[in-house]
Amino acid sequence: MPRVVKSAEERRLEIILTSERLFRENGYSNTSVDAIIQEMGVAKGTFYYYFKSKEDVLEAIVAHTIEQIVEMAEQVADDPSLNAIMKMQLLLSNSQIGDEETKEVATHLHLAENRELHEVSNIQTVLKLSPIFARIIEQGNEEGVFSVERPLATFQLLLAGAQFLLDGGLFNFSAEETAERRLVLQEVVEKALGAETGSFAFLNS
Repeated sequence: MPRVVKSAEERRLEIILTSERLFRENGYSNTSVDAIIQEMGVAKGTFYYYFKSKEDVLEAIVAHTIEQIVEMAEQVADDPSLNAIMKMQLLLSNSQIGDEETKEVATHLHLAENRELHEVSNIQTVLKLSPIFARIIEQGNEEGVFSVERPLATFQLLLAGAQFLLDGGLFNFSAEETAERRLVLQEVVEKALGAETGSFAFLNS
């Protein structure tokens, strides 16, 4: 059979997806560069042509994951059949945006050695998702369920604050303490958006 020649973009994405799967199956610490290239059936030089290290691949996985999350959020935000509250619920239920794969990436980011990358990921998440949520808030303003003068700045503050306080266990809250803060988060979000009390109860469901 003739050898399949892949473009640089295709090969780079293949490394990202293969690494992501192996990290998920075997754990980040237990997956070596050798394991990745063996799984792909390529030379070590091919890997190092695209990435300097395993940590570099993790950074690319994070960027790829954020792109997926943003794409999903845009699809929901652009759906004309959904009102603003429904869109918020779809994107924010259980305070998780994404699927099991994106949650697995988050687990890797919570490791102490990945703290810097975790911070960069949080910043990019806020910058890229907030404009999408601002559009939803503007829709809610038009529907009369929200009353927000500065949608973008308001949601950036809410998202950044929630991520810092509740994401990654930085404060070592107990389960009870985390639950209490999630209830407060619901109250803060409803007041900040001028929403009816209880309309964001899905944040704690």
